[in-house]
Amino acid sequence: MGAERRVPPTVLHGVDFSGADGGGTAKIRAVWRDPSDRMAPVRSHGRLDRRGLVRAVLASRDDGRRHLWRVDAPMSVPLEVAAAFDVPADWAAIAGWMQSLGSPRHWRSTVRDRTRREPRRACDRELSTPMSPLNLRVFKQTWTFACEVLLPLAAEGVRIEPCAGDPASAVRIAEGCPSTVLHLNGWPRRGYKGAGEPPRQVRAGIVANLRSAGIVIPDALADEAERDEEGDLVDALLLVTDPVSSAPPAVAQAEGWVY
Repeated sequence: MGAERRVPPTVLHGVDFSGADGGGTAKIRAVWRDPSDRMAPVRSHGRLDRRGLVRAVLASRDDGRRHLWRVDAPMSVPLEVAAAFDVPADWAAIAGWMQSLGSPRHWRSTVRDRTRREPRRACDRELSTPMSPLNLRVFKQTWTFACEVLLPLAAEGVRIEPCAGDPASAVRIAEGCPSTVLHLNGWPRRGYKGAGEPPRQVRAGIVANLRSAGIVIPDALADEAERDEEGDLVDALLLVTDPVSSAPPAVAQAEGWVY
């Protein structure tokens, strides 16, 4: 794949996203760490809804440091979907078109009236994400992330990586994928979500792998991640590993990329 390791930002945030009705109903899990201090532990932002996530990203502008927020949700769609609706190959134009349809369900039904295909983006193919942004299990995250989080942040000057805004912005928000992190590290990609055993053991193994990789996870947070049957906290923790990504191609400026 030709992956290259990038210099980690001063503060790295990992966000397991939710496209659930009611703004995410405080189901979003977010954690952060300072990679410049290898002894600094991962800390939790607590539970957030989508408005709370926007507020937290904006608040991170105020401490004088650089921040990268990696969010487990697609930020755009394949260009062939945009082209089918005569939407320009531009991230802001695509997100605006999605927002104009009013809701994730209306957006998906509009697309499915035109085509039942669920194509994948260049980053989905290159970095082995599990599903198309149009998939039944993902489409709410795709729409709400683009329309309720990224567009408001873009209006506030936050860099939407690699699609929009000032590349020199001290605060950047990007797409992350826990499954990609697991794949790149050779860790189990499946079996860690669910009740009982062995899912709990798989979660414990992922936490142990993260600790072996130098991520300082406090015992209380590790215990919570092992008990979390939905795997949301494990997903957030995976996204505070150092970003690893191949260089984004030109199409990524409209479709998004995984970091």
